Amino acid sequence: MAAEAPGEQDPALGCGESPNTKDPQSATNTPGEMDKPLISRRLVDSDASLAEAASGAPKVGILGTGDFARSLAARLVRSGFGVVVGSRNPKRTAGLFPAAAQVVFQVEAVDSSEVIFVAVFREHYSSLCGLSSQLAGKILVDVSNPTEQEHLQHRESNAEYLAALFPTCTVVKAFNVISAWTLQAGPRDGNRQVPICGDQPEAKRVVSELAHAMGFMPVDMGSLAAARELEARPLHLLPSWKVPAILALGLFIFFYAYNFIRDVLQPYVQEGKSKFYKLPLSVVNTSLPCVAYVLLSLVYLPGILAAALQLWRGTKYRRFPDWLDHWLQHRKQIGLLSFFCAALHALYSVCLPVRISYRYDLVNLAIKQVLTNKSHLWVEENVWRMEIYLSLGVLALGTLSLLAVTSLPSIANSLNWREFSFVQSTLGFVALVLSTLHTLTYGWTRAFEESRYKFYLPPTFTLTLLVPCVVILAKALLLLPCLSRRLSRIRRGWEKDSAVKFTLPGDHALGQKTSHL
Repeated sequence: MAAEAPGEQDPALGCGESPNTKDPQSATNTPGEMDKPLISRRLVDSDASLAEAASGAPKVGILGTGDFARSLAARLVRSGFGVVVGSRNPKRTAGLFPAAAQVVFQVEAVDSSEVIFVAVFREHYSSLCGLSSQLAGKILVDVSNPTEQEHLQHRESNAEYLAALFPTCTVVKAFNVISAWTLQAGPRDGNRQVPICGDQPEAKRVVSELAHAMGFMPVDMGSLAAARELEARPLHLLPSWKVPAILALGLFIFFYAYNFIRDVLQPYVQEGKSKFYKLPLSVVNTSLPCVAYVLLSLVYLPGILAAALQLWRGTKYRRFPDWLDHWLQHRKQIGLLSFFCAALHALYSVCLPVRISYRYDLVNLAIKQVLTNKSHLWVEENVWRMEIYLSLGVLALGTLSLLAVTSLPSIANSLNWREFSFVQSTLGFVALVLSTLHTLTYGWTRAFEESRYKFYLPPTFTLTLLVPCVVILAKALLLLPCLSRRLSRIRRGWEKDSAVKFTLPGDHALGQKTSHL
């Protein structure tokens, strides 16, 4: 059994023992930060909505005086609630809260409110045991989050521990995934959702209405047993980005090593030329578009595989393999990483003419032209190729930018499903085609020149073309009427082995239904 944290009381003993003498801190604030409030007095005084509470407003209590408690009080006041803050030293902490909020002793705060936010750390829960009789029948909203070590140390969540200490109260877990800054600045798009869990439906309804009045979107996560999962969310660092980031990093390392062997190591070994100066910029710039191009193709490859699997099975009612399901769920992150690499490639390309090595190469080329008595150096084919190559690159990057912007919640929420699907699917595939044409015009005839195969390794662009070309060809096959029509029927519920027949709206024959079920 894990050892108890300092100041923590065994929940089996209830709150009959004397309370802890420590002054509780905010659940989202570390000790020692009390003198540096997130909401300054100047900000509070400048906001007229925080200066005076509306008469007859429903009162909400807060136990705790840290950053989160201050931001929570300000948001509640702005939302039209009367706020009563319970503190062990009201005189010391009153100046940190809005003027409309009452800062009183904890007993007074508990007596005047039916809904009370517990904004203190888990180890200070036992210090509230002296208020157990006053808290009886109240709704306690636990907003605390454990550290990673505490989460692993304790088998029960903070909310469950609080409910065990105060069995006569109704504990609801909420607002633990909302930061103090979000409360202070107001809800913004992706931060609007507030997961809520608890064992009493009526208590959850009250807290949900309170969250909605504050401008958030409450989401019922079930019983209080789900609190441990909710408390683990803030401990995760970009969980949905882990696999895409590893994939992008792996591709970059591969292409960087490949380009290093071809562009730096081969001239040094076979010709004695030192081109190691290319490592910081030139080799990186050569590798980034390869990563962006392959990642973009990997965004649309799982959709092709899913369609092929549905055609082969003849039904949509069978689950995809786990690996394909996870791949489909990570397409957004992979696409954004593709845009990130493409944008870096554009910035690096702009920096290429600024390099001193580029100026030396330009001077050497001019001297060589003079020595060979060439008065005019102009290759029409190369000029046209580079013009088209750059134009296609700009178009591809512009389309990728549109995809990245529409993936933002604020933009995506303003689009209906058809508009969002058109941008992400149709324009995304257009971006892949433009990137392919951009790569082909860059390579031109280099794939057929023997001098381009250094150490018998093909040019880098030929490797990057493999997956995108497969995706484009497979997409073209799926657009054939015989396959697209069958796929549409499957996605509308038709099954190969069933006796149920469906027809598309364009069919002249009526659908027949002779199910054996």
